[in-house]
Amino acid sequence: MLNASAVRGEYNCSVDPKDLRAFANRDWAAAGRAKQQYWAERYRGAGAAPARHAATLLLEHARRLGVAGLTADDRRVDLANHLQLRDRLDRAARAFAGR
Repeated sequence: MLNASAVRGEYNCSVDPKDLRAFANRDWAAAGRAKQQYWAERYRGAGAAPARHAATLLLEHARRLGVAGLTADDRRVDLANHLQLRDRLDRAARAFAGR
């Protein structure tokens, strides 16, 4: 479980600049392809269950963070973003299922 400083994005340890450069300069296209392949294989093997599980974990994390500071407008924007993401995931799932 994350502590409060980690939730706020604060580090409590040093980060080696060499490691930051290596991360920033990695082959992001290859990482994206590997991620897409991973989820395609998971979807072919287990259907949508792994994606639903990941979504459930994200929801639980968001609930632990709390939403006390969100305005009604914040919530409307968040919902619109989630609906857009759901539509994209649905399209991707249909594309993967056809492979």
